[in-house]
Amino acid sequence: MAYDLSVRTTSELRETILGAARSEFAQYGLAGARIDRIAKAAGASKERLYAHFGDKESLFRSVVAADAAEFFAAVTLRPDAVPDFVGEIYDLACRRPEHLRMITWANLEGFTLDPPPIDDRESVVARDIGTIEAAQAAGYVDASWRPMDLLVLLFGVALAWAQSPHPDAVSADPAIKAARRAAAVEAARRIVATPT
Repeated sequence: MAYDLSVRTTSELRETILGAARSEFAQYGLAGARIDRIAKAAGASKERLYAHFGDKESLFRSVVAADAAEFFAAVTLRPDAVPDFVGEIYDLACRRPEHLRMITWANLEGFTLDPPPIDDRESVVARDIGTIEAAQAAGYVDASWRPMDLLVLLFGVALAWAQSPHPDAVSADPAIKAARRAAAVEAARRIVATPT
């Protein structure tokens, strides 16, 4: 077995290992993943991998944390555009399906998924709840919703196709993807609409 002998910085090697681990864990989960396959895909020895991450579970947790940080940095909830948030989540699920697979595996394994903090004072969830409250106060969103309930429902709408067991759920056809995205955004628009 040959390993990449080019000189990589510690951070480059760490990112390479995380990428290889993401592919392995997304396909096989924690229990089915194999460290030797991850090391081979990363062009690193198992010893180097263990030196960086300790054990397989720590590596899995690191991948989930990195994916969560990337996910929450990629989508923005704005008070005046709550339905658009659903479209952004839909786009991200299409663009990076491994994120959703990693979250699903983490849930199946019983891991608590803590969204990354924005800073020392506020979590992503607290920020998004505050955004929904601001949207309700401004009249953009039906004020009868409990903000946390609404946030969970919006994620459910955005990820409905990604989590569907239907055999045609995954499509590479841009027209189908656009229609599904439009339907998700429209569903969100109707959900948040203020009563007339």
